[in-house]
Amino acid sequence: MKKFCVFFIVLVSLNISFAQQSLLQSGPMLGYSEMREVMLWVQTKEAAEVQFVYWPKGKVDQKMKTEKIRTSLDKAFVAKIVANEVEPSTTYAYQVEINGQTLEFAYPTEFRTQPLFQYRTDAPDFKMAIGSCAYVNEEKYDRPGKPYGGGYRIFKSIRAQNPDAMLWLGDNIYLREADWFTQTGIHKRYTDARSLAVLQPLLASTHHYAIWDDHDFGPNDSDRSFIHKDKTLDAFKLFWGNPTYGLPDSKGITSFFQFHDIDFFLLDNRYHRSPNKRKTGERTILGKEQLEWLIDALAYSRSPFKMVAIGGQVINDAAVFENYANHHKEERDYLLKRIEEEGIKGVIFLSGDRHHTEMSSYTNDAGNVLYDITVSPLTSGSGRGADEPNTNRVDGTFVGQRNYGTLEFTGPRGERKLIVRVFDNEGNELWMREIMQ
Repeated sequence: MKKFCVFFIVLVSLNISFAQQSLLQSGPMLGYSEMREVMLWVQTKEAAEVQFVYWPKGKVDQKMKTEKIRTSLDKAFVAKIVANEVEPSTTYAYQVEINGQTLEFAYPTEFRTQPLFQYRTDAPDFKMAIGSCAYVNEEKYDRPGKPYGGGYRIFKSIRAQNPDAMLWLGDNIYLREADWFTQTGIHKRYTDARSLAVLQPLLASTHHYAIWDDHDFGPNDSDRSFIHKDKTLDAFKLFWGNPTYGLPDSKGITSFFQFHDIDFFLLDNRYHRSPNKRKTGERTILGKEQLEWLIDALAYSRSPFKMVAIGGQVINDAAVFENYANHHKEERDYLLKRIEEEGIKGVIFLSGDRHHTEMSSYTNDAGNVLYDITVSPLTSGSGRGADEPNTNRVDGTFVGQRNYGTLEFTGPRGERKLIVRVFDNEGNELWMREIMQ
């Protein structure tokens, strides 16, 4: 009888643990990392109580717990919780608890806080992965014919690079016709894309930041006229862990973060965008407040490289598709002229959208070089653009297949170097370029 009771208790315990594991929809995912805070994210399949437990790696006796949050349908059963008892320059192991039961994962669940190096040492080296255009097939809602998405193993390849962070450069999901006009549809599309099994290890151990482009904002080539843009904005805030969203008097996804010594400016190229085909009125992509904020922030920045993330290409001077040089050339010229007149150095645009990868460079009249590193697509269709008249393209950098990139920041203060690498979805290096401070 005693053995039977023990077996029964163990069996019940295993069933409870399995039940809580089965409540996990996607994640956990790491959001922003700062010296005093780290954003943690997870999604459940139904309403549940969620909490994270974390401790300095190797010191399991120093466990700390976040607040508990109950997930709900109106928030897509998402929990975003801040770990706020952390110290700088520290690696933490963490666990997820759902309804009081600890989940087990077959891959590491760790995060690292930002380093405190200022006035002490040179900035540490770090690596950031970048990419855009991630289409996850769902046949019932996709266009008939050949599947548009594929090659999902690319996320395993990115994980193998062991990046400190990843910056998603827009079209991170593809809203379909069934999704555009309801919160239910938008949440379902995000949930489907976020739940991709091969993506989960990358989410759990790399800090993620994001911007959007038309397909996670609304329909193809959508702009400020999209009536449901507040619904997609709310969903973006739910499913990503950026430090902020928008400016004081300007809604959207605009944000900023510093990773080690490098400044990243996250721009919103959709919420305030005038229609591409409108013939009258002011033509804008960023809107006046965001545009002037960017110029101010670039002028203030002391970062050796100023990384400006935006959904569409800036330096590519071919007036095609949704390049800045096409429908909104006047605003592009204004931005580039202000960067020149302010003497701002080290500006590097990071863009997606184009379903091909390339680097573009441009030297302004002040003698400063600006770059645009376009990396696309991750899992969407690829190949177009090889013959378009981009006079600023750096020779040998065009890639017409699924790919991703890494940015490696290395070297002592005053001599920082950016190494840009592009890989195919198997992790084979396609090209490499160095940019010196």
